[in-house]
Amino acid sequence: MESKPLLVVGAGVAGTAAAIEAARAGVRVTLVDENPIDYSMMRLDVPQFFGRRAADPLPDRDLLLERVVASNDDLAEAEAAGVEVRLGTCVWGAFRNSATSRVLDGPQLGLADAERSWMIKYDRLIVAAGARDLAMSFPGSGMAGVMGANGAHALMSRYQALTSRRMVVLGSGDLGLATAGMAQDCGVEVAAVVDVASSARGDEALVSRLQGAGVELYTSHTVKEAVGSAGEIESVVLVEIDDDCEPVAGTEKVVAADTVCLAIGLVPNVELLGLLGCDLAFQSDLGGWVPDRDDRVRTSVESVFVAGDVAGFHDGMVQDAEIARSQGRLAGLAAAESLGAIAEAEALARSDELQPTAYDAIPADVLSGWRRWHRSLVNAGGMNVFVCQCEAVTRAEVIGLQPPRFLEWESQQAGRRGLRAQSGDEPVNADRVKRLTRAGMGHCQGRLCREQVSLLLADESGADIAEIPCMSYRPPVRPLPLRIMWPHDEPEQVRQEWPKWFSPTHRVLG
Repeated sequence: MESKPLLVVGAGVAGTAAAIEAARAGVRVTLVDENPIDYSMMRLDVPQFFGRRAADPLPDRDLLLERVVASNDDLAEAEAAGVEVRLGTCVWGAFRNSATSRVLDGPQLGLADAERSWMIKYDRLIVAAGARDLAMSFPGSGMAGVMGANGAHALMSRYQALTSRRMVVLGSGDLGLATAGMAQDCGVEVAAVVDVASSARGDEALVSRLQGAGVELYTSHTVKEAVGSAGEIESVVLVEIDDDCEPVAGTEKVVAADTVCLAIGLVPNVELLGLLGCDLAFQSDLGGWVPDRDDRVRTSVESVFVAGDVAGFHDGMVQDAEIARSQGRLAGLAAAESLGAIAEAEALARSDELQPTAYDAIPADVLSGWRRWHRSLVNAGGMNVFVCQCEAVTRAEVIGLQPPRFLEWESQQAGRRGLRAQSGDEPVNADRVKRLTRAGMGHCQGRLCREQVSLLLADESGADIAEIPCMSYRPPVRPLPLRIMWPHDEPEQVRQEWPKWFSPTHRVLG
């Protein structure tokens, strides 16, 4: 098994900055990134919410690789600094010894490319895995054309493969406004920007630009439904809402569009950090569950560092890439110091220079915006909307803690085990809801429903969303074909003797 002094996961702004900083300090660095992503994964909306708006067929993999490299100038700088760059390589698992495991000879990651999977050891790890789109459901949201801002950005910039023609953007913060502007630059007609807030929340210059281009701005509005045929969106029905997020009768507006882009917020990708046992805390101003880290982006696990959106996302990061870049440089310096590549005094001095940019003032609580969006969509669309598309679980079934419908199983006991009855006996637990209903167990592995489930649980139980425990993560943290998942680097002894571990006559008694 190969072993690396420093692994960096994610070749975005933060990850490449971390790799370059550590390499220039004399550390041997390996940088892995899952792009270009196979089209089969894009069709599953993994790892980003592409909404079936990627060109089919996509160009060949070599051309995609060229586009990915061309869209990221920092990759060339990283290679010039001596960084080993591995593109098209995803991380599906993270493992280290803990109170219940002592069998590993060091912390390891599970990697996979288009042909195989394998394990790799590391001394230090920097996680710069970015963030994912905050998804919200409404009638028709399962049709092709509903996508996330991150997915849209990737298709427009990294892959040059967005097939949208006319778009409605949900969210008027900098994320939504910047997404709308980028879509226009790529030749997509932006029909409207919609927000539940009473006024636009983003940069005034971006608002003026869009309005000057004829984009309608609907504030105090939500989505009632998306309408289409043959599984494709053709129009969106908007409705005005009052101060209580209730739809106002007679205010419906039909907007022709083939794409609805969700730009309500981004959620840090903390899957790997959860697997490694890093302490996570809910911070609504940073996108939900984020890793506990000190002012040098060191997590509660000594060998693990974080940088960029995974350390916490706020709208200001959309306009200022230097925030993520500075965090990446901090992580690179901290990792290099911990490996003995540079002295502590030098690392601290250089880190102090980066602090003002890396930790700029962040906006106030964004959770109120999430809750307003969610309540407006529930009020306008009802409880029979699928909150978990993969497993076909509705809002009502989540609240009722109902078993999966494909089991075709009913009982009086199941009918009485709703969330309110359960919450009277014990605290609300998202993992228990997941096991009872299968919400979050589909191929997207909760990427599109985790926050919606937590918001439903919070509203129904009267709890603060920060009190709802984070759904646990288990490897693999992304779906992979079985032909890739089997361990190509498995020792011959294990390969020859593996039936022993599954034989019904073989027992290990403790």
